[in-house]
Amino acid sequence: MTSDNGSNQSILRAVAILDAFLLGRPELRVTDVARQAGLGVSTASRLLSTLESLGLVERDPISNLYRLGPKTVTLGGVALNQSAVYRAARQTAQNLAAEHALGVNLAIRRDDHGFYLGNFEGRSAPRAFSLIGQSIPLHATGLGKALLLGVDPEQRRVLLGESLVGFTNRTITDHDRLDAELAMSGARGYSTEEEELALGRACLAAPIRNASGEIVAALSISGPLSAINLAAREAALATAVIEAADAVSVALGHHGPARVIVTQR
Repeated sequence: MTSDNGSNQSILRAVAILDAFLLGRPELRVTDVARQAGLGVSTASRLLSTLESLGLVERDPISNLYRLGPKTVTLGGVALNQSAVYRAARQTAQNLAAEHALGVNLAIRRDDHGFYLGNFEGRSAPRAFSLIGQSIPLHATGLGKALLLGVDPEQRRVLLGESLVGFTNRTITDHDRLDAELAMSGARGYSTEEEELALGRACLAAPIRNASGEIVAALSISGPLSAINLAAREAALATAVIEAADAVSVALGHHGPARVIVTQR
């Protein structure tokens, strides 16, 4: 039992070391890792050496700073390819991004936040980094709102808590307003978000359902306000994202009734 406890502690400490690289800075000193993981410097140094030998972290030979290693990319790729939602949506999302020259994102819900499974960029909405694996707030994003369509109002309050965080002056921070918006989104088949998470950006998103009709993911079209231009393009983009999400739903075994697209501004 003592040996098992020691092994468990070592695993927990190793995971804490890896988690330290998820907090904003991709390259860290040993002392930074120790502080963020809540470990002593000698313990952190020893664990980093072990993780380096396994390819889970690597050390820059010039700066001596540590960063996540190539083995984590391999593990992430394997985990991603095991997702039925990702496999069903990948080509559809890629085609959608190319056709409309905008960003197309795929997300699932994990407890009280959204989790990016896919990130495809069109030429009018380029990014210098991938969103895959990052989390998003449910109430302040089009993807999150589409995912929340599968949660009733009472459950939403429990899930999100009474206080909704405001990210900009346009974020919905009141549950009654959120309920009203989601009711409209459910009726028309898609959700929207305009500068609620970040200024200068907007998106439309539609839910993806499995064979039993449960909402298991959401697909969005997003980009800078100037490129997405909701005032002029909402109807066309809504049609596109709903049809794409429905195609993925069909690939997952869902054969529910077709939805009527009604735009409301």
